[in-house]
Amino acid sequence: MPIKFHLPDFAEHYMLNLVFANMLKSRPDYFRDDVEIASFYGVFPPSMWNGGRTIGGQCDENFIKHVLKSFNDLGIPLRFTFTNPVLKEEHLYDPFCNMVMRLADNGLNEVIVNSPLLEDYIRKTYPNYKLTSSTCKRLDTIEGLLGELKKDYHIVVMDYDLNNQFDLLEQIPMEDRPRIEFLSNACCEPKCKNRKREYDLIGHQMIYYNQHLKEHPDKPFNISDYTDDNINQINCRCRERTLYDIKKLSTHISPDYIWEKYVPMGFQQFKLEGRTAGNLYLIDNYMYYMAKPEFRDEARMMFFYNLDYHGVIQYE
Repeated sequence: MPIKFHLPDFAEHYMLNLVFANMLKSRPDYFRDDVEIASFYGVFPPSMWNGGRTIGGQCDENFIKHVLKSFNDLGIPLRFTFTNPVLKEEHLYDPFCNMVMRLADNGLNEVIVNSPLLEDYIRKTYPNYKLTSSTCKRLDTIEGLLGELKKDYHIVVMDYDLNNQFDLLEQIPMEDRPRIEFLSNACCEPKCKNRKREYDLIGHQMIYYNQHLKEHPDKPFNISDYTDDNINQINCRCRERTLYDIKKLSTHISPDYIWEKYVPMGFQQFKLEGRTAGNLYLIDNYMYYMAKPEFRDEARMMFFYNLDYHGVIQYE
């Protein structure tokens, strides 16, 4: 049974992930049995529909086509994080997001959804896309999760507060377990009361960012220029946690647990977060989760050599 990993981010970390995908293909001896890249997730900026993380920057149509071809030619889907929870009807017709959807509409690529409004629009306008239910929905009860599995989703990303509650995981029907995706390296504080509020904040920031680009394309974006009652900054430093900090959290899923506990139970989908993280953070996580322990150092060094060759990381 393939062990499927969903990895960040196809735009921001384009070359790093392309190098990694080719390394996994050419040197399978470095990696744990049955490792497979199920998708690279993220967005092409500026995407108003984006959620989960505030993503800035801009890219053009040629870059979008190039990235799509690079990963799709390897048989790897791009999965768009269109999980903004505060979208309104007027935002559904955003030209950039719709252009991306048209360019990627080949039956392979996928979308992660959160807003019922956007989900309904995508189902009607772009029916070829497989849809994933987002962890941003905060379905942190077994009843909520089981209800979501009854809906027409390709994958359901479980709230990571449920990650290691095996008494609850045993209640999931065996036939549904391959559709469950675990966020394995979540940096957020377990049972965080601000998580839903922060997802809303990020959604507003993405809308204001896109508004700013249209109205003031030559002026740097400052969120304070757009502050209103909906924008209340949350002083959260969880994203500064390293892999070694995250290992101490109750929501953490170790690679040994994936192969020894989750896979025998019938689960096979695992997500690694890190869209806004640096390259070194991602390399550390990729080696920790997917490389064989006895080959981690050698695989990491080979990864560094290849990234250096492509100019992603330089030593001099």
